[in-house]
Amino acid sequence: MVENIRISLNLFVAYDLNYNKTKTTDYTNIKRDLVEQIDSSTFIAGIAVKAEIDYLIQENVIDFDEARMIFGRGYAAKRNAVLYYAIKNHMDYLIFMDDDEYPMAVTNTHSSTIWGGQHVLLNHLENITRADITNGHHCGYISPIPYMEFNEILTEADFRSFIEAISNDIINWDTLKAVMKNGGVTYADTKILTSDEAIEVQETNHAKFISGANLCINLTDARRIFPFYNPPGARGEDTFLSTCLSERKVLRVPCYTFHDGFSTYNHLLEGVLPIRLKFIKADTEQITTRFYKACIGWIRYKPLLLYITQPDHYEEKIQEMREQLTMTLPKICAYFGQPDFMKVLDELEKYNKNVKKHYGEFRETQRIWARIMEHFA
Repeated sequence: MVENIRISLNLFVAYDLNYNKTKTTDYTNIKRDLVEQIDSSTFIAGIAVKAEIDYLIQENVIDFDEARMIFGRGYAAKRNAVLYYAIKNHMDYLIFMDDDEYPMAVTNTHSSTIWGGQHVLLNHLENITRADITNGHHCGYISPIPYMEFNEILTEADFRSFIEAISNDIINWDTLKAVMKNGGVTYADTKILTSDEAIEVQETNHAKFISGANLCINLTDARRIFPFYNPPGARGEDTFLSTCLSERKVLRVPCYTFHDGFSTYNHLLEGVLPIRLKFIKADTEQITTRFYKACIGWIRYKPLLLYITQPDHYEEKIQEMREQLTMTLPKICAYFGQPDFMKVLDELEKYNKNVKKHYGEFRETQRIWARIMEHFA
């Protein structure tokens, strides 16, 4: 693709220096031979975003408070900044890749793992011209739920009830159970790996579910693009975008990325390919903390997701969650030896109380973004 003069490859990196106390060069210091192979690179930090906000205010497109809703804090704001810069720089298509995933697929045989490279960029480009969004598959450590051995303190039924209370429609217990049995690892499906066919994503419960990475957005008509949004301190920006796509064509393309959610395999692209993947067990503070943070992130966006997708059953669904959590959280705390898990119920009440406010922000973000897109169009 680098040698194809019809294709221009451009890199956009959004970063946050508060994350893990990093410094600018951790993001900008790209190997010279890689820099020479791409046409441009743009690094998006606070100062650059502020300059764009000043420009939009000066042009009377939006005001300062509106700018904060689009480019404020959190994952959605970072994604919006990348989206904005790509559109402003006349990109036709934008492919989101996270910094902890690799263009590789891993499958499992009886004796060892088998690795294969994936044409991620090419796969998206071959399909995005006839869609609004293309989304690939993920393997590796996608789920933050570790391998667990159930006992009298926490039974499988207890844990299932807890996960169903905090998770969304696409987290299916049977799938999760299989992943947990594999030690927290999701392996690639060989049927998908050997397929050339992109499949249209159907709407389920008012959403065409996508993931935030291995994701391509068609930018050729700015007015067809939606922004990302998540409630303050929550995740789910990809899930909320999913709820906007009823009248958009979304294709699932047959390519994988390997997600290294625990930063365990840093040398895959240098050819260091393990023959077995490590089990992620709930036996260290780091893994328990990651799971706890995921639970908090999920519970913070669940009320708004229910409010958008099941407004007629919202109150009864919240009450159901409340009952499930009241019953299971003491057992979760005892199993992990971590009393902080009780805060999950507090977070449910807090985000339930603010759900109308968050829904208003979600809708307002779309209106503000539409004005910015009209300006560019």
